[in-house]
This record gives sequence, structure tokens and C-alpha cells, in this order.
Amino acid sequence: MREFLLGLRLLLGSGRGNRVRFALMTLGGSLGVCCLALVLTIPAILDAHDGRAAARSPRLHIGKPEPRHTWVQEFRDPHGSRPFGRVFVATGGADTPEPPPGLDRLPRPGEVYVSPALHEQLRREPGLRGLLPGTEKGLIGAAGLTDPDELYAYIGTSPAQLGSDARTLKDFGKEYPPSRVVDPSTLEALRFTLATLVLLPLAVFLSVCARLSAASRNRRLAALRLLGLSVKGTQRVNAAETVMAALLGAVLGLGEFWLLNQIVARTGLPGLKWYAADGAVSAGTVAVCLLGCPALAWFVGRASARAAARAPLATRRTAAPRAPRVLWGLLFVAGLGITAGFAATGLTTHPARSDGLNALFMPAGVLMTGLGLVLALPLLSYLLARRLARSGNLALNLAMRRNEVEPGSALRVVSGLVLLVFSASLAQGVLVELSQVSRSTSPVQEYGLPMERLSEDQERRLREMPGVDVSAVVMAFDNDLDSDADDRQADALVATCAQLTALTARVEGCVDGEVMRLSDPNTGDEPFGTSKFLLKKDGGRLALRVPVPKDTVRYAGQGVTYVSNAALLVPPGELPPGAVPASATLVLASSSDPSTVRAVLDAIGAVAPTVEVDPAGVNIEALQQLTVIKTLLVAGMVMGLVIGVAAFLVSVTDRAVERRSQITALALIGARPRVLRTVQCLQVVLPLGVGLVLALVAGKLAETAYLVTGGGEVFWDGAGVPVLLACALGVLVAAVVGTLPLTGRRIDPELIRRD
Repeated sequence: MREFLLGLRLLLGSGRGNRVRFALMTLGGSLGVCCLALVLTIPAILDAHDGRAAARSPRLHIGKPEPRHTWVQEFRDPHGSRPFGRVFVATGGADTPEPPPGLDRLPRPGEVYVSPALHEQLRREPGLRGLLPGTEKGLIGAAGLTDPDELYAYIGTSPAQLGSDARTLKDFGKEYPPSRVVDPSTLEALRFTLATLVLLPLAVFLSVCARLSAASRNRRLAALRLLGLSVKGTQRVNAAETVMAALLGAVLGLGEFWLLNQIVARTGLPGLKWYAADGAVSAGTVAVCLLGCPALAWFVGRASARAAARAPLATRRTAAPRAPRVLWGLLFVAGLGITAGFAATGLTTHPARSDGLNALFMPAGVLMTGLGLVLALPLLSYLLARRLARSGNLALNLAMRRNEVEPGSALRVVSGLVLLVFSASLAQGVLVELSQVSRSTSPVQEYGLPMERLSEDQERRLREMPGVDVSAVVMAFDNDLDSDADDRQADALVATCAQLTALTARVEGCVDGEVMRLSDPNTGDEPFGTSKFLLKKDGGRLALRVPVPKDTVRYAGQGVTYVSNAALLVPPGELPPGAVPASATLVLASSSDPSTVRAVLDAIGAVAPTVEVDPAGVNIEALQQLTVIKTLLVAGMVMGLVIGVAAFLVSVTDRAVERRSQITALALIGARPRVLRTVQCLQVVLPLGVGLVLALVAGKLAETAYLVTGGGEVFWDGAGVPVLLACALGVLVAAVVGTLPLTGRRIDPELIRRD
């Protein structure tokens, strides 16, 4: 306790520079704790979403519904790119279950309870009321909604109005939700990626904050040791300052996170929004922040004071420290060997998979590579400085001699930026893997809408929507038009050859203006006879008979497509002027890029909000999940960027204060300001350049190992290399700009005398 109180007295009474350093340590620690709390709270936000979805899920009786029981029927439709949930409830006379969370009672026939987001959507799109038969009686509470933006409704009705899929309602509440916001297997990969993106740089950043002004503090601690303080007492004095800064930073960081949660919960992130209570800091998160961060600062503080406590005379005389240990370099080599081994299996006929022991070895190799890369930077800086210090260039010689004497400064200054590039490469791999899993293999995405539900104006607007590349019509044959029951008929695609080409991968033998038979060699053809189609014109009906054509157009399909449903190609001119099919599907096609698909679905929802849309091969829930995952990854990359830049700025500021006496001494003996700026720049840029090259190589190997073990088709992400090179170049430019203020403009000889 005595050493702890002595450390606090030294903290408060050792001058303005020490107080500035303490403020930097506290602010840096608070930023790190805020990011840590955010990462730890993301799983709680997802669990709260899934928990409310499970709590409102209907539990059903086995067997057919009886009239005296309560019936229920669920619908999950897309409204644009957002899921739209409707629950129809017909209350019975016996065993009426308790209402679901968010409602005080079950809706009676003709009553509708909607979510606040759906209430606002009904104001913008009154046509949606056709899907909600009844009168709006109130809003669903937060306990019954997964998030504030969910479109959800409970509709009271009678058993006679429900469909054949209605079931007897037992009660509400299941152990598991019907669908999770993020699939469990994907969530594990997401947690690992966030740990690499945020937690690894965060640990380095907190260590950097705990070792600010290490040289000045070591000289002060060496003086205390020479005055008779014990070795352990000297370490405790230093640890008192770092622990106090970490504790205050943790408290301030939790406050920053609370404020950030209140703001972001109201604004939301793309595809992800939550209630502020979901993001409340749990007791476990508070314990980790308030106990873990000071504990880390305690060990870092004791370790940083070990040299001053054991060799005080060498510290006061600024003796050259020992060379960095080779052990950390071996850790980096071992991690690099593991990731390179997994990446090399991608060249064989049996690539490795993330199962069994590989599920442990691959993440361990990535973490060892990232941690070893950071811890090996002092050794790399030392070896580079010894080799380049023999050059005849004055600025390079001065810069490398300083890095040779103080190789640990490279760890504090450039580690955050190096980790940023390494993590960015790994995040690219995760995005590529998710894109392979969720994206359709076809370059074309189709959307089917029933034409009988569309007006002429809606059809015209849908065909002219931005993002829609081509449109066509698939007519369904009509068995009621004097048809022989044994005579098989075929659906028809009403399109031109250009439209058919845009909907398929390859077309051969198509002739415009002629009725032709459609043939896909991959699926085979089935015989059919004359097909009859019912058309509507001027309020009347007429029949269109299409005999089996002699000519055939061959095409290669794009996977899940509406074209495969048709065996006839009918030119639009074959239909009488003004006639439209009585039973047909309007087919729209766009690019299969997820952002384009989402934009087109939203546009369709705005033009025809009550018309059911069938996006061929696209699961709206999966599309929503992909948006959430990308949002979380982008949030992790932003946090990693903030941590890396913050570590660099804090280290550069501390470096400017620490080296004032050295800059002053060089200036007094005649060094020009340009030479001094070059020296300071080289001291940072050269170790950073070596670190960035290794980060690019190690990051690409880690990314390839992840892609190989992920089981996808893409192993080598060459498209991401230019982005990483641009990031590395931007980091170098930022480092050069950050070193310019180190020299200062005013020479103060008092700094030398004081030292």
C-alpha cells in the first residue's frame, strides 16, 4: 500500500508532462474499453433478438384443429428486401391461451395489432392494408418484436376464414427461434473474425497505453531504486500509475459505450437495429472491463519497470539495452508455417477442411501469426537498424542508431497500423466466403409476380425500374379450353430472342417473330401437344392455341429460373393487340449482386406492396442475415481502424514529448530541421514498411487458409490484393504525416539541462 500511495503522489506532483501522459493513458484506455464492451455486447444483442423471436413463436397441438379451440396460421412474406410477418388468430370458446409477448390480449375477429414500424409503413403505403383485414386496434410492444424496424402483425379472424394450413394453438413460446438472426456456424466464424479484427489490436493498444513515456518513467523509477526502494516496491510504484489510468479509463470507456449504445440503438446499422436495453452492459462485461484492463495494466507496468528496478545505474546512464528476444520471432514463424500449410493444401486434390483438429489449428495459426507479427517487430527493427546503420548517409545513420538503441519503440508506434492491414486481409477472406455461400451462381437474378394482381400502370413501372435489365412473361396453359385430359400441354415464354438471351447463359438457333420450341439439353425434353392459353381483352375472353412448332431453340439455363418452366417461345407479336394472359407470371431480371437484388426488391415493394414476389432461388431471411454479417464485419473493421489510428496517434504524441531533449541536442550541434525531420520519418517508416510487407504476406496466407478450410470454390482472392496495397500505401502516408510534428519549431536548451 505504501508503494501504491507513493506512485499516486508521484503521479500528481511530477509536472505537467507526467499529467499529460496520464491523461493520454486514460483516454486511450477508455477508447479501448469502449471497443471491448461493444465486441462483448454484440452476442447479447443477437441473443436478445433470437430470444424474443422464440418467446412469441406459437406452439401447436398435434392433429387437426377443432372448432372449440384457438386456431393460428403464420405467414412470412417478403416486403421488398425485408421479411413481413403476419399471424392470424381465431379464438375459440375453450382453453384460450395467454397472449403473446407485446400484447395484453389476443385480437378478436376484425382487430389488427401491428408493430410501430408497420404502422408507419401503412401511412406511406396504404395498399398494404389489403394484407391486414380488419381495424387497427393498437401497437405491439417491444417484448413481442425482434427489433424496432420489424414488420409484424397479429390479425384476429374466424376459423372459417383461415386456410387449410391452420393449426390448433397451444400457447406461445418455444425454446428456439424459428430462424436466427445469424446462423450458429456463421456466428462462430464471426466471433473469430471480430477477435482478430478488434481484440488482438485492442490488447496491443492497451499495452501501448500502459507503456507511454517508458524512458522517462524508467529513469524516475531508477532514481527511486537508488534511493533504497526495493525491486518489488519499484515495480509497484510504476504499476500504481498504470493501474489507476486503466481503472479510470475503464470507467470512462463504459460511459462512452453507454452513450454510443443510446445513439446507435436509435439510428441503427444497415440491416441491424436493436433496443437500447439489448445493448446494456452485462455484469460479466463490467467485470472484464473493470478487472481485466487494470490487471493487464498491472502486469505490463511491472514488466516495463523490471529493467529499471534491477539495473538502475544502467538506466540512469542510458545504457544500451539487450537485443530483443528471438522467441517472438519463432512464434511468428510457427504461426506462419501453420497458415502456409493450410493454404498449400488448396493446391492439392484434397484441400483441408475446418473439422476435427483443424477447427482448432487453423484459428490458432492465424492468432499466432498476428500476435507473433506484432511481438517480432522490435527484433525486426533491431536487425534492420544494425544493417542500415553502417551506411554513409547522415540521416539514415542517426535514425538507425536510435532504433538500434531503442527497438521497442517500433512496437509502440507501428504495431497498430501493421495489425490493421493484417486484419483487413482476413476480413476480406470472410466476406469472400460469405459471398460464395449466399450468392447465387447465376449472374442473373429473376423475380416472379402474378400478372392478375398487377394493373397496367404497375406493370409498366415494374418493367422500367432502375436495376431491371430485362422483363418477360411466362403464360400458363389452361386445361378448361376444350382440352383432352390425355393431351399434355406446355407453358410458354412470351419474349423476343434478345430477352431470352438476357435470361439465359447461351442461346442457339433463335429466330425473331417465330414460335419455337424451347429445349435445355441439361434437363431433357418431354413431349407435349397443342397448348391452349386463355387471354383477356376489353373485358372479354379469347383463346390462343399454339401447335407444337417444328423449329427448336436450344438454351443453357442459369440455375433457378422461370425459363425452365416453359417449353414454348412465343413472340410478343403473336398475342392479339391489347390482349393479356389470364394466368401468367411477369418475370423481371437483374444482376445477382446482393446489393442490386436488395434494391430491386425494395423498388418492387414500393410499386406493388400487396403483390407476392417470388425471387427465384433467393431466401429473404438469408439475404437479411448476410446484411447483418456484413454490417458486423464492417463495424469490426471500423473499430480496428479506430484502435490502430489511436495507437499510432497516442504513440506519436508520446514520442514527440519523449525525444524533445534528443532533438534539442542535435539542433544545438548544428543539425538542420530538414535532416531532423528525415531522421524522425525514417525511424518510423522503415520498421513500418517491413511490418506492412510481412502483414500483407501473412494476411494473404491467413486469408487463403480460411478460404481453403471453408470449403468454398474460391481459394485465392486476387481481387483483394489491390485494396490491401492501397491500404498499406495509405498507412505509410499517414505515418509520414504523423512524424512531421516530432521535431517542433522551438529549441529549448533547458530540456538538456533539466535532463
